Amino acid sequence: MTANLAAERPTFVTHLECSMTGERYEPDVLHGLSKGGWPLLVRYDLEAVGKAVSRDAITARETDLWRWRELLPVHRLENIVSLGEIETPLITLPRSGGPNVLIKDEGRLPTGSFKARGLVMAVAMAKELGVRKIAMPTNGNAGAALAAYASRCGIETIILAPEETPEINIREIAAQGARVYRVNGQIDECGALVGRGAREGLWFDFSTLKEPYRIEGKKTMGLELAAQMGWELPDAIFYPTGGGTGLIGMWKAFDEMERLGWIGPKRPKMFVVQAAGCAPIVRAFQQGKEHADRWEGAATVAAGIRVPKAIGDFLILRAVRESGGHALAVDDPSILHAVDDAGHHDGLLLCPEGGATLAAYRQALEAGLLEPDAKAVLFNCATGLKYPMAPANARLDLKDEIDLAAL
Repeated sequence: MTANLAAERPTFVTHLECSMTGERYEPDVLHGLSKGGWPLLVRYDLEAVGKAVSRDAITARETDLWRWRELLPVHRLENIVSLGEIETPLITLPRSGGPNVLIKDEGRLPTGSFKARGLVMAVAMAKELGVRKIAMPTNGNAGAALAAYASRCGIETIILAPEETPEINIREIAAQGARVYRVNGQIDECGALVGRGAREGLWFDFSTLKEPYRIEGKKTMGLELAAQMGWELPDAIFYPTGGGTGLIGMWKAFDEMERLGWIGPKRPKMFVVQAAGCAPIVRAFQQGKEHADRWEGAATVAAGIRVPKAIGDFLILRAVRESGGHALAVDDPSILHAVDDAGHHDGLLLCPEGGATLAAYRQALEAGLLEPDAKAVLFNCATGLKYPMAPANARLDLKDEIDLAAL
């Protein structure tokens, strides 16, 4: 956290707004979904923000998540919780991606994934609004981030995870203080149990988009990207999409920055990237629908995007269509091949979801959805160190004669 943060007012929130109807809700009050059952969006007095801070002032600050404090919702400084949310780097992939590809490597964040961005903000606001017990479904990384931040500020946490969630994620969640349970179902079925407990008054439901503030943390990806690229957005963004909070958040960030005069009207083409074994948003995009039907039998090596049904589906699809982008599904062999290519040829260990974005970028080029000279940013949403890797069993036996030249 920046050293001078305590001297500055961090928020200009005016109200919350139903993402479907526009109905207004009071700020500084604990909310879940709107009365109609839709996600709530945080709105700011952007005119006041513009008077309080300039783009140049933002540029001069320490490059962490909290540099964007005027566009974040936390009111009281003592409620800020932090584990060191750095600005993540843009990494070139000259051999596996080409000269116009940049990876935004979110695996450098606390708990090793971009889930830290959303959960640090959601937990800070839960602390501010007096929440003492939280439950959430997870495919792994979100649960780890929630466990870490909630434990840091003393909020009790229960996590429900699908049976096939990677073992390292389960152990990481437990090691960071949450009570974690495997469930023989998909993440939306875990979410149904969480929702039932919330209705019974057992805890507050922290499911994706069922509280308003995770979007605000995730939108910092878009804010950061603009600053890193000299306030000129790329031609395309490839985003691994399960619940889609980050894509929705970035689209919101671009609108806020344009209204502040920090960027122009140019927008990237937003590419939703899903696995062929779980692609509800892709199917809805192809069918011209506003909402996505549940994907039955979801299965993919990219656990983070194994989300059969997303509550924010209409917000994701609106952003993709308004941007002139596309929704692409990539199969598991293509995902794993892309992970291997980036590691072997460019030294960057992608997570499977990050590999999916590289596979989708290649697919988009081949299909003519993107010009070869277009500048594209791909999101690697977690460190590849969290995921199973291919065995490497070659060995030398000192009892034998060793031909070093053959190694």
